[in-house]
Amino acid sequence: MNLLAWVAIFILARRIYKKQDVKPIIWKLAIVIFVGLFSFSINLPYMDQQIKLAILPLGVWILYGIYSRKSEGISWDHYRKYAWLGFLANFIFLAVSLINPLIHSVIFPANEISTYLSDINKAKIIQTHPSAGSKVLDRDSLLVQSDSIKEEPVYSEKWYYEASESADELSKAEERFPYQLAGTEAKWGSGMDPVIFIEQDGKGILISTGQKQVYFRAEKSLLKKGE
Repeated sequence: MNLLAWVAIFILARRIYKKQDVKPIIWKLAIVIFVGLFSFSINLPYMDQQIKLAILPLGVWILYGIYSRKSEGISWDHYRKYAWLGFLANFIFLAVSLINPLIHSVIFPANEISTYLSDINKAKIIQTHPSAGSKVLDRDSLLVQSDSIKEEPVYSEKWYYEASESADELSKAEERFPYQLAGTEAKWGSGMDPVIFIEQDGKGILISTGQKQVYFRAEKSLLKKGE
């Protein structure tokens, strides 16, 4: 999506250039556009990410201070539109930042297990806690149930208190997700590299994307006894 933003900036710069009687040096106008990008910005939360909203055109002010002093040759009037185009570019990138998560959520739905588990040909189970039994992945069960596995809420606090109440000491508490599902791949193009854990009963799947956690639940166990 950022490539599209740069293409839009290039098209706008080309239009300005074609309308000018006195043509500025191309490499200089490219620098002017780049410097024009500099701004005082504020960060705002938006759909699990931070977006930047440009407030003050610092780059434009800097360029004005440089070119307004020139009395001969190409001056501020010739570069002014490119400087403001650089500042406008902040809002082009902002628009991309606003649209991109919406498109991403349509192509890669966060509530579908296939987004995180697209390729399981090399999938395997790793025991990450002593409370884990000797189990392996039941690949056939996962494939059969893939369309029926549904997302459920993540009850982090509830799970924590249940684990601590079931043991005299916290260090002896059983891990709710003692298995890690390794060797899998998320849907191509999603840009995700999730860490996936399997619940003790083999039916729950906890996925961490680095930005959030999602929890899925299958009707039948995805694990079987190891041979």
